[in-house]
Amino acid sequence: MGGVEDEEPATKRMKLSSEQLRGLSNGSSFIEPISGSSSDLMARPLSSEGDEGVVGTKGVIKRVEFVRIIAKALYSLGYKKSGAHLEEESGIPLQSSVVNLFMQQILDGNWDESVATLRKIGLLDEHIVKSASFLILEQKFFELLDAEKVMDALKTLRTEITPLRINNSRVRELSSCMVAPSQCILVGSRSQDTVRSKSRPKLLEELQKLLPPTVMIPERRLEHLVEQALLLQRDACIFHNSLDKEMSLYSDHQCGRDQIPSRTLQVRRNLFG
Repeated sequence: MGGVEDEEPATKRMKLSSEQLRGLSNGSSFIEPISGSSSDLMARPLSSEGDEGVVGTKGVIKRVEFVRIIAKALYSLGYKKSGAHLEEESGIPLQSSVVNLFMQQILDGNWDESVATLRKIGLLDEHIVKSASFLILEQKFFELLDAEKVMDALKTLRTEITPLRINNSRVRELSSCMVAPSQCILVGSRSQDTVRSKSRPKLLEELQKLLPPTVMIPERRLEHLVEQALLLQRDACIFHNSLDKEMSLYSDHQCGRDQIPSRTLQVRRNLFG
């Protein structure tokens, strides 16, 4: 429902596991199956999922957030099995079942269902809901055009996209595609003037950037936090005089006074003589 018909028999369509969905959200186009039974790797959501316990000596790091960010980093680095085991052992899923369903519906092209599921995620900002719905329906519009279902594409534009009342300039661009579909060529970024359908994994990436981080953790979040800590240490180092690549995660960074030049090695005389 709501998606473009697929010529491939339904029995041959591939359903992606929750691990594969997380891999796609990390930018991967395909993930190799992991050995072992799926039940062994299935995360078990526990009643303590909402536990606000903390870790660390300062009591400022929430345990659930910490584990989810580590799991996200493991998947991003390609350690799919380790990420799945972390979810299982901790009882803390990387993403909720509703978000996993939403991602699967996007990949399957079930546009109407994905828009409905989007509203079940619990987003409080209506503008975000409308913006995400716009991206989904835009993809639906382009795939209908690609399938030469012009009237269905027009109906989507008139009855689903336009009533959202956002991004009017983009709506005009979509309208121009109805007049001259051949001019709708691949868009490399939002800043370009030309338009065409994106791949479904690419759509997921755009949705991930739009949705709150509590729903879908941003890419490379752990790396960003570590880099931020290292840069703060560097900026606080009053004797800093070394290359950033020499900084280590194993200890706090601090340059010694001996790193500052203190001996005269060469004297130039009669510079202007």
